Amino acid sequence: MGQSKSKRQRRHDEKYNQSYIMYHSTSLSNACQIMIIGFTPSTGGMLGPGVYLSKSYTKACAYPKSLPPGEEQVIIKARVRVGKVKRIDYQGHPLQYSWHKKGYDTAWVPPNCGMVPSGLEEDCVWDPKRIEILNISNMDGDSIDSLILYHIFGT
Repeated sequence: MGQSKSKRQRRHDEKYNQSYIMYHSTSLSNACQIMIIGFTPSTGGMLGPGVYLSKSYTKACAYPKSLPPGEEQVIIKARVRVGKVKRIDYQGHPLQYSWHKKGYDTAWVPPNCGMVPSGLEEDCVWDPKRIEILNISNMDGDSIDSLILYHIFGT
């Protein structure tokens, strides 16, 4: 007979296996590269290295701050398996840049904590393999077919 999971193990699994829909904005050419090779973590930022996303579509739309001339901004909708999450809710938090070294998979800045001028939440995911692309759309909300992107920009 197989052993059933303990109540404690089930709570642990529920806590660390959560997924959320999140958004990441970038240029059309970068989105194509992301589709081909996956996300490349940034080397720095408010929470250190990782892939920055938000549960807030509005927050994601505010980035990137500037695009090269002729580039179109797009929004990537993704399912993110957040794993073990560290809440970072003030500047200078002892784990603000080193959360991943302490076994956390995602750093989360909650809304209205004073760290983000917009007051919207932000997430930084250490391992890009935790991110599954669901859809890419332009700023009008029109879906961009992945096959078309591949044929336009693919190698």
